[in-house]
Amino acid sequence: MEPQAPASAQSRAILIPRSMMVFTPLYGGLVVLAGVLGIKIASLGHWPLVGDLAVESGIFAFLLLVVISSAVAELHGTVVANRLVRFGFIPLIVSMSLLALVINVVPPAPFWQDQEAYARLLGQGARMQFAGLVSYGVSQTLNVTVFARLAAGREGGLLIVRAWIASLLSQIVDTLIFITISFAGVLPLWQIMEGQIISKVLLSTIMVPPFIWLFVKLGRKLDGG
Repeated sequence: MEPQAPASAQSRAILIPRSMMVFTPLYGGLVVLAGVLGIKIASLGHWPLVGDLAVESGIFAFLLLVVISSAVAELHGTVVANRLVRFGFIPLIVSMSLLALVINVVPPAPFWQDQEAYARLLGQGARMQFAGLVSYGVSQTLNVTVFARLAAGREGGLLIVRAWIASLLSQIVDTLIFITISFAGVLPLWQIMEGQIISKVLLSTIMVPPFIWLFVKLGRKLDGG
């Protein structure tokens, strides 16, 4: 017979919903993966009226971050969702620090010839790292806030529409902040922003509605609802 925990310990136990046990590590992994994926500029093809579109590939992970934080807000409330966003800074900062350490401090093996390519692809300057931290925090918090405000008085209705609107606004703000901080005074900002914003709006429209429905349904199933 297994020993029972003391009554005092049982009273202090924190019950974590199953959905949070799944969504939290997934969210943390996507925070790190977004920066790595962003190295590749992906083509979205040619579109009527707007022409050829391209976007940094990190958007695919970033939109899933938007979906997960919105799903958590729907399932467990705004406070929990904002806490998840804040905790996302931990894997983001740790991954940035480890990459900087491996690139700039840890010497490559004598027989390994790819140090320059590795540093060129994965290394980011301090300015871009700061831009990434600021844009992540502001845009993700904005997404949760807008998503929750649009839910006021609707008792969970219009889920897909709320998620779509919140995603559009957060992606536009993310682009404005990141590119401004990263390239102000160096490159023409609007020429960079225009295509990125159009591409992100397009992907938000395609990806967010089905994924938010899927994640909320999955979360409710995991929690036994």
